[in-house]
Amino acid sequence: MSIKAMETWTWVLIYGGLLTLCVGVFAMRQSDGLGWTLVLGGAALAAVGVVLIVLRSRLPETASQNMPPRKK
Repeated sequence: MSIKAMETWTWVLIYGGLLTLCVGVFAMRQSDGLGWTLVLGGAALAAVGVVLIVLRSRLPETASQNMPPRKK
């Protein structure tokens, strides 16, 4: 997986997971089972996004990332 794809998936998973979690909270009014399924699924997606942030932070920087060098 390329670094750019990893960064894109990170934010898609975090925002999608949090949106699903919120929909699950509102769905609990109608169906407890569906609500909890959405809440747990959304929390899991957001957690995977956070794990991708941690993994990305541990990757070495390359010159092709078009990022300014870090100050030492």
